[in-house]
Amino acid sequence: MLNYSQMPLDRASNRRKDPKWLKAQMNSQSRWLLVNNNQSLFVKDSPEVCYLRLSQVDHLDLSKGILLGLDDDDVAHFALDVSHEPDSLIEPMLNGAEFVDIRKLGPQVELKQGSIAALARGLCFWHATHRFCGRCGHENNMVEAGHSRLCENQTCQHQTFPRTDPAVIMIVTKTFSDGIERCLLGRQASWPEGVFSTLAGFVDPGETLEQAVAREVMEEAGVAVTDIQYIASQPWPFPSSIMFGFMATAVSEDIQVDKDELDDARWFSRAELNEFGQWHEQGSHLKLTRQDSISRFLVEHWRNL
Repeated sequence: MLNYSQMPLDRASNRRKDPKWLKAQMNSQSRWLLVNNNQSLFVKDSPEVCYLRLSQVDHLDLSKGILLGLDDDDVAHFALDVSHEPDSLIEPMLNGAEFVDIRKLGPQVELKQGSIAALARGLCFWHATHRFCGRCGHENNMVEAGHSRLCENQTCQHQTFPRTDPAVIMIVTKTFSDGIERCLLGRQASWPEGVFSTLAGFVDPGETLEQAVAREVMEEAGVAVTDIQYIASQPWPFPSSIMFGFMATAVSEDIQVDKDELDDARWFSRAELNEFGQWHEQGSHLKLTRQDSISRFLVEHWRNL
């Protein structure tokens, strides 16, 4: 299963608009996940998400709490961004916990809990970067339990919602004249040495997902594709994307790398991929991408066909 895509909570989309209902959910049973500069709270030296009780956070401004949803027992889960709180308020709450970038733990985190933590991070990032109205420039305020912001300018009152940027990611394959099927992978110079990944890019306004697949492969590797097929999607709130995964068939095997897009691109057979190392390994040898990414999911999907 894809990481960050197994959300177990009921988002209570209609009920969360009611301030009285929302206030009632901030009870002794509620669970609070702190986010600090895009890092989530985990049990120290563990991939276990650390939730705090209301009594542990009630000295903070709970009006900034973001409702993530309700679990099967109707217990409310909240996210609270403490990035601007002084250490003197934060440290007493930690008690054996630490703030960690969830991507450092990746597939070690239980799928459902990882999905909750990723949602918390994504929503906190959106609020931190959308403090002001995009129409009039006035400050806007959190409404609807943190799932919207409303401009405080009475002559504007523009309402905005969390932004998700659509991106396509694709594994391109071709059967060569030797009868061996290979896949096209590329790498950026900024990545760890030796890491290759599937190609990807953002969807432009006015184009379909399939058109974006064909455009990105041509732009990055100079390869035309056909037979574009949707495989799966993955939330990727790092900071704010949704990844749409595809397979496509290359028309030719010739590669022309755009150095503004990629540092390198190559064809690899299944046998060659079997010799790859892992993302976190040191050294110059070839490596597969992160295990928690849809890129890796697409590679494994193709390897197992």
